[in-house]
Amino acid sequence: MGRSRNSGRGQAAADAVVERVDGGTARLVPDRERPRAWTLLIDDAPQSHVDLDDPAYLSFGYQRRLGHVVDTVAPAGRPLQAVHLGGGAFTLARYVAATRPRSTQQVVERDAKLVQLVRRELPPDPRSRIRVRSVDAREGLAKVPDGWAGLVVADVFSGARTPAHLTSTEFLDDVRRALGPGGVYAANLADGPPLAHLRGQIATAAARFAELALIADPAVLRGKRFGNAVLVASDAPLPVAELTRRAAGDPHPGRVQHGPELRDFTGGATPVTDLAAVASPAPPASVFR
Repeated sequence: MGRSRNSGRGQAAADAVVERVDGGTARLVPDRERPRAWTLLIDDAPQSHVDLDDPAYLSFGYQRRLGHVVDTVAPAGRPLQAVHLGGGAFTLARYVAATRPRSTQQVVERDAKLVQLVRRELPPDPRSRIRVRSVDAREGLAKVPDGWAGLVVADVFSGARTPAHLTSTEFLDDVRRALGPGGVYAANLADGPPLAHLRGQIATAAARFAELALIADPAVLRGKRFGNAVLVASDAPLPVAELTRRAAGDPHPGRVQHGPELRDFTGGATPVTDLAAVASPAPPASVFR
């Protein structure tokens, strides 16, 4: 596949790019409001938004929340060593590179054709220190040296679902191994009523980390609709007050749960192991309409 012309606008802004990648049909769609910004969709499911002129701009709500995590892990300007499981259009890695120059980052994205598409059409700043591995997320994580990372981000979806082997205590054991003292793990989770997957993921993280927080739209937390939630975990105290302030100031305000409130939210869910793990639920078709 190739480019499909959207007439009536300048070519640089008007052309969408459509290609088959390993995970389905990828579409890079220009943003009508921002001249050099694009949205990546895989099989019509929105994955990432990138503004080449302003990589510090985060459009999607869950990406803004992950950006808040970055901002509380390391002060602006201080280099960060980060691992991104799931590449998409490298949105968060670009954000880290733009706001924390000299950061060293590893992006693990299994879909090699998607990586080629993004590098060709949306090339990262050549000065950014972003290394990309086109392997499975757990395989790539296993190659990260012990204690190397200050931040590990999991944002992996296959067919709009998180693969089962990235939902278990064994997976989080390797995340902890890769994190240095005080390091932070952040995961983009997607679920809808009755929120069984989300509750199970909180219980799983609680079995491996001392401190947890969850950032999500209040309607998602109440089980009113399908949506994203960002789980944050560490063995060090989390900046809950600052995360709460930042999430509340978003265009679509988010709520932060932690402590006893978050434990109660799990509703008695038990940790997930490799033997019992299943992929996250598929979103309803109405989500993409």
